[in-house]
Amino acid sequence: MIAIERTLDTPRWQRVALPFASLLLAAIISGLVLVLSGHNPITTYEQIYTASFTSAGALTSTFVYATPLLFTGLAAAIAFRMRIWNIGGEGQLYMGAIGASGIGLLLGSWPTPLLIPAMMAGGIVAGALWALVPGLLRAYLQTNEILVSLMLNYVAGLVMYFLIYDSKSYWRDLTSPTALVFPTGKTLSAAATWPGLTIGSFTLPLGFVAGVVLAVLLLALVRSTRFGFEMRVMGDSTSAATYAGMRTRRIILAVMAVSGALAGLAGASQIGDFGHVLDPRGLEQAQYGYTGIVVAALAMYNPLAVVVVAILIGALTNAGFALQGPGFPPGLVGTMEGIILFSVLGGEILGRYRIRIGSQLRPQRAEAEADAAR
Repeated sequence: MIAIERTLDTPRWQRVALPFASLLLAAIISGLVLVLSGHNPITTYEQIYTASFTSAGALTSTFVYATPLLFTGLAAAIAFRMRIWNIGGEGQLYMGAIGASGIGLLLGSWPTPLLIPAMMAGGIVAGALWALVPGLLRAYLQTNEILVSLMLNYVAGLVMYFLIYDSKSYWRDLTSPTALVFPTGKTLSAAATWPGLTIGSFTLPLGFVAGVVLAVLLLALVRSTRFGFEMRVMGDSTSAATYAGMRTRRIILAVMAVSGALAGLAGASQIGDFGHVLDPRGLEQAQYGYTGIVVAALAMYNPLAVVVVAILIGALTNAGFALQGPGFPPGLVGTMEGIILFSVLGGEILGRYRIRIGSQLRPQRAEAEADAAR
């Protein structure tokens, strides 16, 4: 007979060793996949490293891909840590992009130091309000936030397409000759461009810097505040939180609002750091909201680990685009990402649970029967 038991106390060394062992296992399995697909694993890993970090412009491109993943990873991590399954980061990112671009167009004459915070605020408010819809339904009507937040992703996508392709909205360009042939959004003014931190040939996006700061603040929020304590209690047991007199509905709404605000910032960063125009197809094809869930899971919902994992997934994504061709299909990188995900999650399960087999169960069963007899 086999039983799976929750481990009450995980040694600190195990918490550090398991992620590294999981990544090593993922590298080995990925190497086998590469061999079966006709690629030399060592050569491929060298090419991935070069395409992600050392070739001209590679490091900048890696952080370009990592920036939205950092925000959406934090958005998923803060909600999932409390066992609120916000799958709506994709739609909240769309709404954040709509809000930030609208503010950028409306206040385009403002100086950059004032316009950037205004755009961030627009993305935060739009993303938070969109996330509060499933939050309110979960808190007051006990609906399944997974389904509601997921369906709202499609609604947000349709809203974004409507603004650019099916209406004469404020976001759509109606004056340029190109826009008369193919619908496109208005390009933001130069003042709305978020300046990056340039070091030699490397440019660090402003959004990534903001994401790192937020990751530190979120870690402090979870570990050092009353609200963070209430989050942890609710994550372990909603019944215990209710019995202790915690206002569970307010906590659910607050966590959903924070999660949506972070995803909305991802949309604002896409507009301010990179796109400078509301591009529905580009945002939809990127799938940053869904990939952020993978980032959060790989980071085990730790905000600082989300920063590292976002860079790792950004590097793999950048390498995939750089290497893809007839001999290196883009799906191969996606397969490697999936292998990393399953390996790390498998390591997390081994760290949190232990397996007892046969004879190991008999002494415990005898003790339980003796206690029951008393």
